[in-house]
Amino acid sequence: MAGHSKWANIKRHKAKQDSKRAKLYTKLIREITVAAKLGGADADSNPRLRAAIDAALDGNMSRDVIDRAAKRGAGGMEGENVEEVRYEGYGPHGVAVIVDCMTNNRNRTVAEVRHAFTKCGGNLGTDGSVAYLFNKIGQITFAPGADEERVMELALEAGAEDVIVNHDQSIEVTVKPETFLHLKKAMQLAGLQPAHAEVTMAATMQVSIADKEAAEKVMRLTDMLEDLDDVQEVYTNADVTEEVLNEIG
Repeated sequence: MAGHSKWANIKRHKAKQDSKRAKLYTKLIREITVAAKLGGADADSNPRLRAAIDAALDGNMSRDVIDRAAKRGAGGMEGENVEEVRYEGYGPHGVAVIVDCMTNNRNRTVAEVRHAFTKCGGNLGTDGSVAYLFNKIGQITFAPGADEERVMELALEAGAEDVIVNHDQSIEVTVKPETFLHLKKAMQLAGLQPAHAEVTMAATMQVSIADKEAAEKVMRLTDMLEDLDDVQEVYTNADVTEEVLNEIG
């Protein structure tokens, strides 16, 4: 089936990760630590930890650093007491925003998140104020030029929810979170390397942004939030057109 263009968004996301490598490492380490704390240090029996380790390896993190973070989370080493917290709100132009954080000081974190919303013309909401607009899903994306027929065949065999071929010929496979790692591994074993793979909060209703000024305001908020030390992930229902993304650069 035909879908909207997503490739420009993925390229921008990867470029931002590359430019913030040190901060990305901190976020990855926290995710590994919390995943091990909640489900144990055995990645084979802890899907969240397995996904966190895969993300760290994709980011070229050393195995020693990964192992120390997992051990610390499972209680084998002393470290800071980090907890998960989620904030919800609305950004410019009515865009819904979810901010997932890991923090050892809730008061500091909520103050920083609220400041970013306020400075960018948005407002922090209450729990549940926008979460109903999102579903937790696994997304596996292949760059334009991937073998569409093979991707579709393997995706359906491995229990994918949907396969979307965007108009730029990138391919997006959606899957239930609990099936994500199985499907990703099946693709890799078949020689199909995803360009991007993650469990994310996907919007069920998107806000189309086709104006450069509007897009820049929304991106300013997401960039400010992602720059905060305690923020792990930022999700929005903004759908910025490829033309506007290319214009912004």
